[in-house]
Amino acid sequence: MRLASLLFLALVITLVAPAVKAAAALEKPLLSPVFTDHMVLQRDRPNTFWGWAAPGEKIHIAIGSHSATAHAASDGRWETQLTPPPGNTASPCTLVVETPLQRTELRDLLVGDIWLCGGQSNMDFPLADSQNGSSEITAANHPNIRFLKIPQRARYSPASLPESHWQACTPANARASGLSAVAYFFARKVHADTGVPIGIVQAAVGGSPAEAWISEDALQPFPEFRPHLAELARLRASAAPEYGNFIMHWYDRYDTGSLNSPWAQPSLDDSAWKPVAVPGAFPALALSDVPAVVWLRREITLPDPLPPGGAHLHLGSVEKMDTVFLNGQWIGSSAWVENPRIYKIPAATLKPGKNLLALRIFKVTSLDAFLSPPETLQLVLGDNTRFPLAGAAWKAAISVDARPPHPLPLGFENWPVMPTVLHRGMIEPLAPLTIRGALWYQGEANASRAFQYRSLLPALIADWRLTFRQPELPFYIVGLPAFMPRRTEPVAEDWPELRESQALTAHTVPHTGLAVTIDSGEADDIHPKDKKIVGERLALLALNDLYGKQLAAHGPEFARADFLPDGRVCLHFNYTAGGLIQRGEKLTGFAIAGADRKWHWADATLVGDTVIVSSPDAPHPVAVRHAWQSNPAVSLFNTAGLPAVPFRTDDWPGITHPSPR
Repeated sequence: MRLASLLFLALVITLVAPAVKAAAALEKPLLSPVFTDHMVLQRDRPNTFWGWAAPGEKIHIAIGSHSATAHAASDGRWETQLTPPPGNTASPCTLVVETPLQRTELRDLLVGDIWLCGGQSNMDFPLADSQNGSSEITAANHPNIRFLKIPQRARYSPASLPESHWQACTPANARASGLSAVAYFFARKVHADTGVPIGIVQAAVGGSPAEAWISEDALQPFPEFRPHLAELARLRASAAPEYGNFIMHWYDRYDTGSLNSPWAQPSLDDSAWKPVAVPGAFPALALSDVPAVVWLRREITLPDPLPPGGAHLHLGSVEKMDTVFLNGQWIGSSAWVENPRIYKIPAATLKPGKNLLALRIFKVTSLDAFLSPPETLQLVLGDNTRFPLAGAAWKAAISVDARPPHPLPLGFENWPVMPTVLHRGMIEPLAPLTIRGALWYQGEANASRAFQYRSLLPALIADWRLTFRQPELPFYIVGLPAFMPRRTEPVAEDWPELRESQALTAHTVPHTGLAVTIDSGEADDIHPKDKKIVGERLALLALNDLYGKQLAAHGPEFARADFLPDGRVCLHFNYTAGGLIQRGEKLTGFAIAGADRKWHWADATLVGDTVIVSSPDAPHPVAVRHAWQSNPAVSLFNTAGLPAVPFRTDDWPGITHPSPR
């Protein structure tokens, strides 16, 4: 009897399982969501198309007279390749995908080149906010430039493509979607110089490190990421929320103020909390020198009626992370210490009369939590009425005393920084889309680990090439621009070392290039507004390498140094593009050192296609550097107007070089 029951159960499973698989497949789209109306198909090569249908079902795909077929696998996924017909911008084409039960038709498709544009906030920086943004947006009417912006999404497991759609480049679309300024200026120049339709896939997240964009397999050779990957595996197994960062999971586990009756709520009885002044709350709680999470609350009485216009909360710079609530509503948070906090308050959050402001502060150093002058802390209403927030009107409670042996989070950033999570959420779902190349503007988040970037960036490039099944995928890198105050003396900094890692990658990894932007940037803004120079220098690389345009795409690149007996050094360069030129009254940005490894600014003179450098402070030089500062003064260019690549003749360990064990 039992045997018969088991046989019957096995028969049921055998019959039901295919039906379950078929139902699951039919819940997914016939054609991957990366393919929509208005997109660009990749010209001159087979394009990979994929989607889902009932297992075993035959799929027919056609673009005009060009067609292909496929059969859905047991999990419902199908894939095939089809080469689009030659493009005709005057007559966009139509793609038809059909089965006996389903049909999908995409219209207004162009055949051209697709470029994947990745990185962090400077790649995501919108055209509307760039230099001359208003006029640029007004002129951004290019029907043969199309773009697909991938929504920010961190994932711990394989994921489908987030909802998005291709759009034609119009002023309205560019503004509303936040079209990348760098990607736009690249596409505009390439299209203007070649006539080829350009498709932009924008996949960028502010503050994201390179490892977030790399797959787990590609990170295995990096032992420093093993604890992070192990924690990610634990979170995945526990079905934890996919925050994409470590700090939010740590709060979920340890922050008393976020559990049960949240301390941000106005209804909370805080009569037992300790009265404190802000700044100064942590010393009052005997937490000056230990990591801890403290909640701060105070009331603010506002006028009736409230003035029209947007209100903002100013907290200045905060150590290490702050989370802000007004009347129980989350307003914002940040772990970027140096960035002064200015939070826009959503409409209808404030009310006449009493309002409850709650701050969660995670402090990890001996510095006070509030680093800016006390008068910086204020609530500013729409009519510019200001309510000071510093002073003794606060109450405080300790949520987490995190002194050892209490565990600290693996990272304090509250944006997607976990290894692999953006590759999972934003890159894998795009693949294996057939593309022409990739543009990469990133590195700021990895500057403190610049030496590691020598290996990490090549690993990312190899990983993307594997993901998109294109082993020779062109990959163009934006060298970081100038940033931070200019130094009066040569000192060690991490940004020059990051630029060196970018340059080494472009020099050693085939089918890559470096767009040097050291002559651009802003000392006090990590998001410089001049993105045209960046996009167009990337375009020069592509036009020279891939579109048959014979033009200068590289600035002068250090070739060799001759150390002369009289203490001078003669520097030779490649890519002079007809000659070296000096911008300004003198050549600047050169430093020289003797065997003592002490750096001094050097006198530099242009002699033909060489530069002669010397310094009385280093009469017996052994090394020279150029533009080796975060914000160097540069004046060496070639006749094409491209700046020299920052370089050094030495190989001395830098400040991000791993210490000997």
